[in-house]
Amino acid sequence: MVRIRDLNWMQLETYLTKDDRIILPVGSTEQHAYLSLETDNILAERASVEAAEPLGVPVLPVAPYGVTGFTAYPGSPTLRTSTLLAVLSDVVDSLLGQGFARVLVVNGHGGNTEPGRDWARGRARGSVVWHELWEGRPDEIAAAIDPDYDHASWSENFTWTRLPGVVIPEQRKPPVEWPEDGNPETWREALGDGSFGGLYQRSPEDEARLWEAAVQGIRERLERWDE
Repeated sequence: MVRIRDLNWMQLETYLTKDDRIILPVGSTEQHAYLSLETDNILAERASVEAAEPLGVPVLPVAPYGVTGFTAYPGSPTLRTSTLLAVLSDVVDSLLGQGFARVLVVNGHGGNTEPGRDWARGRARGSVVWHELWEGRPDEIAAAIDPDYDHASWSENFTWTRLPGVVIPEQRKPPVEWPEDGNPETWREALGDGSFGGLYQRSPEDEARLWEAAVQGIRERLERWDE
């Protein structure tokens, strides 16, 4: 058991006598076309749990809100960048005060990436590592399978992000022509259903290759830490 929800404080205190690592998944609640509004949250937390299980490293509940420009879609709230960083700082500072010395932040949402990385670099060396869920080997595998992959496409479509009774389109969506302004209403007009383009779904074998690489990337980061 590595999910915090499955532990009590006494078990966690015992864990701290032999290890000082903990994982904080970070996501966003936002439109993902035909997939769950919580796709980023589901992916960041689930991959963290699967990666941490063999190592026994505890995983906090996902931080479910991020910085997003999809606010014209119902159910897609956003945080200001300053709010996101304040929440991350408060959570991490609290953990460091309890005996944890290494916090791995696993981010599943692109809007959090730039401010989050800058924030992590400003922390005491080695105390916080920022890890992008899809960066590195997962991105390489996705590009090799099908270079047309992005937000709400096949690369985020797994059994655990699909919704019962929702039919996924079979055709390939042309790449979106992005408007120059960052107005949420203009974004929605350009995106339509919310996908950035490409196939909406691929084979279970392709899904498995991508997912295994994402999980392995987190596990390797836990083992290497700040290399």
